[in-house]
Amino acid sequence: MLGLPDHVTACLFDLDGVLTPTAVVHNKAWTATFNEFLKARGLREFDPVHDYNDYVDGKPREAGVRDFLTSRGISLPQGTPDDSPDEQTVNGLGNRKNELLLKLLEQGGLQPYPSSVTYLERAQAAGLRRAVVSSSANTLQVITATGLAPMLEARVDGVTIRERGLKGKPAPDTFLEAARELGVEPARAAVFEDALAGVAAGRAGGFFVVGIDRVGGEHGEDLRRSGADVVVRDLAELLGEQA
Repeated sequence: MLGLPDHVTACLFDLDGVLTPTAVVHNKAWTATFNEFLKARGLREFDPVHDYNDYVDGKPREAGVRDFLTSRGISLPQGTPDDSPDEQTVNGLGNRKNELLLKLLEQGGLQPYPSSVTYLERAQAAGLRRAVVSSSANTLQVITATGLAPMLEARVDGVTIRERGLKGKPAPDTFLEAARELGVEPARAAVFEDALAGVAAGRAGGFFVVGIDRVGGEHGEDLRRSGADVVVRDLAELLGEQA
């Protein structure tokens, strides 16, 4: 059904890069944030391909900051979630990134991937349960603005992670929480992810994992190595259609 094994009764969708192209906007915000920080220290710029995919993509904001800085041998105080965007802390840098992200979103209308909308509609018509699972704290705003909210029955996101004390991806906690909310066992749910951390989370949770490779190059193989059961360039491929 819909390119999935017959035993699958629920679909857990990542947001950025799977349902909406907000991954591009996230990448721009991360790149600008880190480059400003690195330039002030005379350090090599952030690589929007390798650094983004390896250390940032799919993770909670603070984890992305911490993991990237660690890769460069940099340590900052954790700070608190209320830190100013100008604070030289992990939370401060994360809040700076979010400030830039919201400005970028305001500058242009964000539209979901048409094939993802079609897939959601057909999943709903087929009686499959549906949830969005994202590390972004802006998930509700994005799914509301793009008209996806009515097609999604549950939402586990950056706000949920903080409120319920969940571990972010690559830990499986968020997907397990979404499955729990939908009332399905992990083995009967499919995870749709474009990030290596998200694929690893789906694999760790015992889900069927669909990797979405919108990057090309070696990313598809990286998704497979991280645990994807199948890799497609677009959800249209699962429907047997052209993207």
